[in-house]
Amino acid sequence: MKNVVLIGASGFVGSAILNELLTKGHKVTAIVRNPQKINVENPNLAVIKADVSDTITLINACKGKDAVISAYNPGWTNPHIYEETLRNYPLILDAVKQSGVKRLLCVGGAGTLFCAPGLRVVDSGVIPEAIMGGVKSLGEFYLNTLMNEKDIDWIFFSPAGTLEPGQRTGKFRLGKDDLIVDENGNSHISVEDYAVAMIDELENPKHHYERFTIGY
Repeated sequence: MKNVVLIGASGFVGSAILNELLTKGHKVTAIVRNPQKINVENPNLAVIKADVSDTITLINACKGKDAVISAYNPGWTNPHIYEETLRNYPLILDAVKQSGVKRLLCVGGAGTLFCAPGLRVVDSGVIPEAIMGGVKSLGEFYLNTLMNEKDIDWIFFSPAGTLEPGQRTGKFRLGKDDLIVDENGNSHISVEDYAVAMIDELENPKHHYERFTIGY
């Protein structure tokens, strides 16, 4: 059993990760802006209301934990998602490092995956303009900050091109930097299976200081 902090536990991906953590018997401290959105009750769950920019609260919540999983997202409809991602994700990283926790698992994006030799998804023209701010900012944090980070054992777990509600099958493929596509050329994964793979990595670390990805 691991004792972990989960940032953004009430979001689309965060709630799936929370369910998987609790199902597997781990102890979870959930950091959320709106605790009323957490509709799960479990003796292994503690909920803390905090903004990720509240560094002191974040440090204190993380101290003594085995790992931190960050599913932070300012909100896809937030007009300032680009700026807030680039401002707040380094704050999360610094707070986790200051807390003494040795491992940080980040819910990544698919934008920086390669969909053809030398061509990243973010530059391929397939991403709708409405979400480009969130895709670009998370990608920039990974490329410009995380890839230069040597003081904490981090991973950036990129989903498939389409991350959607579905079934928990436990059957999927993992990769490194290339978008995983099926026999029809589609790149997709259920959020439930994404959560399975994230908790697999928590329990049995196979990736260190790197990104990996998933797909069917």
